[in-house]
Amino acid sequence: MQTPATVFSLSVNGQPCELPAGTPGAGATLLHVLRNDLSLNGPKYGCGLGQCGACTVLVDGVAARACVIPARGVAGREVTTLEGLPARCHGAGCEGRLHPVQQAFVDEQAAQCGYCLNGMVMMAVALLERNPDPDEAAIRRELAGNLCRCGTHVEIIRAVQRAAVLVRGVAA
Repeated sequence: MQTPATVFSLSVNGQPCELPAGTPGAGATLLHVLRNDLSLNGPKYGCGLGQCGACTVLVDGVAARACVIPARGVAGREVTTLEGLPARCHGAGCEGRLHPVQQAFVDEQAAQCGYCLNGMVMMAVALLERNPDPDEAAIRRELAGNLCRCGTHVEIIRAVQRAAVLVRGVAA
């Protein structure tokens, strides 16, 4: 019979994190651990059902809804939140700056209330890491599962298009 691990370990934004098994977050969702135990406020609590996208993070580079993932389900994996994106930017001119997707959202003023922003940015990063030159239809498909109540969709699409240009420039 195996005894349960006394420590819950994962990597968040490139840093190892350990939570004692007895902490409230040890049996919680990834979103709970990120926000309440690690004080990372990029991922937002929206619907709690994985349907709105406000809680999106990257798990091993793949977009995932943190509100429905058991925290223990990402043990030993790399989780990236909005706060960790600048470290994912590789190339000349990236040091100490925003990730190109974050910069494009700023440049295009692609936020109004900002609640959906985390999910939109994280989905855009995941898309551009898979496909650095998506067309508008691909961008719309990628973001279709993220809800924006303020109606900044046009600016968000422009921001992702701008980000694609910036990402390709960084990689060159």
